[in-house]
Amino acid sequence: MRLFSRIAIAIVSAWVGIDVNAAGAQSFEERFSIIPKANAAEPKGPIKPVPPVPETQPPREVEPTSRAEARPAKRSFKRSFTGKASYYSYRTGKTASGSSFNRNLLTAAHRTLPFGTRVRVTDLATRKSVTVTINDRGPWVPGRMLDLSLAAARTLRITDRGVVHVRAEVL
Repeated sequence: MRLFSRIAIAIVSAWVGIDVNAAGAQSFEERFSIIPKANAAEPKGPIKPVPPVPETQPPREVEPTSRAEARPAKRSFKRSFTGKASYYSYRTGKTASGSSFNRNLLTAAHRTLPFGTRVRVTDLATRKSVTVTINDRGPWVPGRMLDLSLAAARTLRITDRGVVHVRAEVL
């Protein structure tokens, strides 16, 4: 048994010593670099110059003819829309904008309007309105366009009705 183990150790050590590859001689940086090594040979013959690419002039800006054209187009959403709104009233939690939810502030959730957008919400049945700030995403119920905070719902007096038809105007 001893003889067999000695022979096995000798064979394995000889096999490991013979099977040395180039990767074993490389350093860690050479082996795992994300920048490949360039092993390109020098080009033979004369080097041909690359012809310059003609540069095109950017189009000249035309002076705006009206005040509406002079304003930059920073909003791509509709200024006024109608639909169903509901309210939500969690005690604590985070909004999608990162701020803490406070149900006593005049805030709302909308799927696409930028955070900080001020919106005037008008109940179409009673003509009462409130101005809210978008600070959250939602509602995730199909068919609804706004989720109001409890304070905004109380201002509109919709807490007993739940879901109401409203018009929202971006200010």
